[in-house]
Amino acid sequence: MGSRRTEIKRHLPEEEIDELLREAEDKHHIRRIGFVKNLYQGDTIPEAADREGRSPATGTRWAEDWNEGGFEELMPSFGGGRPPKLDEDQQEELVEMLREDQPWKSQEIQHLLQEEFGVQYSPNYLGTFLRNLGLSYAKPRPKRPHQPENPDEILEERVDDALDEDDQPHNKREGETDDGWVVDEEICTDGGTVLGFFDASKPQPYDNSRRVWYVDDPHIERPLVKTEDSAVGFYALNGESLVTFKETEEKERICEVLERIREQNPGKRILLVLDKHGSHICKHTRKHAHHLGIDLIFLPTSSPHLNPIEKVWDYLKWTMCPIIVDDEDGFKNLVEETFEQITQRISFAKKWCQKFLDFQKLS
Repeated sequence: MGSRRTEIKRHLPEEEIDELLREAEDKHHIRRIGFVKNLYQGDTIPEAADREGRSPATGTRWAEDWNEGGFEELMPSFGGGRPPKLDEDQQEELVEMLREDQPWKSQEIQHLLQEEFGVQYSPNYLGTFLRNLGLSYAKPRPKRPHQPENPDEILEERVDDALDEDDQPHNKREGETDDGWVVDEEICTDGGTVLGFFDASKPQPYDNSRRVWYVDDPHIERPLVKTEDSAVGFYALNGESLVTFKETEEKERICEVLERIREQNPGKRILLVLDKHGSHICKHTRKHAHHLGIDLIFLPTSSPHLNPIEKVWDYLKWTMCPIIVDDEDGFKNLVEETFEQITQRISFAKKWCQKFLDFQKLS
C-alpha cells in the first residue's frame, strides 16, 4: 500500500484544492476533490479512497485521471454538475483575446470577463480556470532588444563545437591570419578538460532589502565601506575556481585573470563560457587565451541568463550582505572566502549541464 504514496502529481497548489472544495456543490465533485486533498496530505491511494468511501481500485482510477489531466480529467462525465460559465466557443474566443494583448494581470482578466462575457470567477478559482485553458502564470522576463530568437540552440551548438577538438584554433575567427595562433610550448592540455564560467561583477558590502532585528530604530548608522574594483570570477565545474579584483575590465586585466585560471588548472584544456564584453571578444584576448590552452565559448548576445555564474554572484551577495566589515581589504577578503566556499557546489550549473553538456565529450 505504501508504494502508491508518490503516484500523485501536484497540478495545483493546495490552497486552490481547498478553494475548489469550498466552492463545490455536487457530492461527486466534493468526493473526488477530497480524494486529491487526502493524497496531498500524505495518504496512500487506498487510504485516500477509503476516507471518501470508495475502493482502492476506484482510487487508482481517480489518481490516473488526475495525473493525466488534472481537475478537468478528474471530474465525473455524467450530468448533475453546474454547466461551465463559458462554453467551448467562448473559451476559445477568450484565449484569442488574451493572446493578442498578453501578458495580463489577474484583475485585468476579471474585468475582461465581466465586460465581454458578463461572468465572474472567484479570485482563488480564476487561476485554476486559466490553467485549464492552457495559460501559464510566471514572472515575465523582459526580452532584450538584441537577443536572438533561439539563444539556447546557439549556445548548444557552440558548446558542441568547442568539445569537438580539431586542428583549427577554436578562438580564431574566419578571415584572421594564422600568425601567432599557437599554444605556448610550456602549456600542457592533454590531461583532460576543465569547464567553467567566467564573468565580472561589482558586489557591494551592503543591502537594505534584508530584514534586520532592532531594539528602537532600524536605521543603519555603521559606516559602510565601498570598492570601485570589479570582482572577476571563474566558476569551475570540474576544476579550481577563483575570484580576483581588478581596477578595470580592460583586455590586459582580463588576460591577467586568464593566466591565473591557467595556473590554478594546470595540465588540462580549459573551456571558458563567457559573455561578449568588448574586452572578452577582442583579438588580443582570444589569442592570449589560445596561447594558454583556453578555448572561449561566447554566450549569444544579451543572454546572461545562460551563464550559471550569475547565480553564484546572486548567492554571494545574499550571503554577505548582513556581514559588517571594517575596510575595503576586509571586504575583498570576504568576497574571496565566500566565493571559494560557494563554488564548491556545482548545483548552480545543474540545469545548464543537463541542457547543454555532453559528458561523454567532456571526458
